[in-house]
Amino acid sequence: MHVRYTLITADPERIDDALAYLASDGRSRLESEPGEKGMSLQVSPDLAVAVLESFWVSHDAMRESERVEAGVRDEAIRLALGTASVERFRRASVIRVGREEAGAGVRHTVYQTNPAAIDEAIAGYEDTAVPWLTETDGFVSAALLVDHRSGRQLSQTIWRDIDALVKSRSPAAAIRVDAVAATDSAVVALDEYGLVFRSIRAE
Repeated sequence: MHVRYTLITADPERIDDALAYLASDGRSRLESEPGEKGMSLQVSPDLAVAVLESFWVSHDAMRESERVEAGVRDEAIRLALGTASVERFRRASVIRVGREEAGAGVRHTVYQTNPAAIDEAIAGYEDTAVPWLTETDGFVSAALLVDHRSGRQLSQTIWRDIDALVKSRSPAAAIRVDAVAATDSAVVALDEYGLVFRSIRAE
């Protein structure tokens, strides 16, 4: 599965207008596109930052939807009086033990890895992070998104609620240390969000 990842910064007084649009009209426009498999919208209210993800059955389907999603994105940043940046990934690993509900806590950890070592990094993630996650109270799902050309990896974990997200911070820090040591990667970003909605059809 392929993922288009959009980071939106907004005026704090206008971000709710953008979120409402993305959860209604914007969502409808994208879900009508051929090959679209679902969406996710997350927000950090204190920072007025949102993340919109769209999921596609193939790279070709994602590419062919660029014009439509660009229109959705432009309207969102107009409403938000904001900015947007876009990245594209392939989903390399996913695990789910529960249903992702609105209000869940979401952690994004971005790693930079030598592109030649991406496959080793994926294997290391599945050997080290996944077993810990499945045994941790409050864990709901996780995905690893990768860009093979740049070596950029985005680890996403979703937790039952914000409290469960907060309680996972200490053990998650230890997992990051192990991941960096095992793959010769570097952590280049770490963010947390609340889930507005998430819908992925037919994994």
